Amino acid sequence: MGRKSLKGTRQKEIVKAFYKVAKREGFENTSIAKVADHMDINPSLIIHYFKSKQDLEIALIDYILERYLKIYKSNGSVYTIETLKDLIDKLFSRKWNRLFDDGVFYSCYAHIYRNEEFRHRFKQLHDELRVILKQSFTDAVNSKVIKVDDVDRLTETIFALLEGAYYYLGLVDDKHEYEEKVLYYKHHVCELLQISN
Repeated sequence: MGRKSLKGTRQKEIVKAFYKVAKREGFENTSIAKVADHMDINPSLIIHYFKSKQDLEIALIDYILERYLKIYKSNGSVYTIETLKDLIDKLFSRKWNRLFDDGVFYSCYAHIYRNEEFRHRFKQLHDELRVILKQSFTDAVNSKVIKVDDVDRLTETIFALLEGAYYYLGLVDDKHEYEEKVLYYKHHVCELLQISN
């Protein structure tokens, strides 16, 4: 049991180091050798835990998911209008946007067109986030916080809006413009949920 725990801990350390190097060097330029150098260990130790760079890249997807899930899970169940509005605030917060480096995230996204397994895992990541968002809206419907006929369609629309918003917000440097756009997106989400913001 202790061995498994040590293995998981060591793998997580390696994935975190891979992420840090990818932020600095770029996802495509990150190698096992560079990660090992960053960690001041022998590359063979990384190979012991991850058979290839591809295995390490796929483990990075789980790391991305783990970080994003913190926002959803920190909110708990959505049983009141306040918890629903809090969730919307968190989804559009700078904290959410800074959970994972955009350069690494979008490099991962580009990678889905060259690697089928990576594409599959990246889709799983988005599917899992969408399921959790749907559960939040379902909780809100069941608690009569919102009245929605089609939770699946609502979730799909809001999830697409979130993804598109963050892609576009990554291009905005002006703080005032950024905040203005976030307010607009949040307002649109509230309209879709038929609640006041």
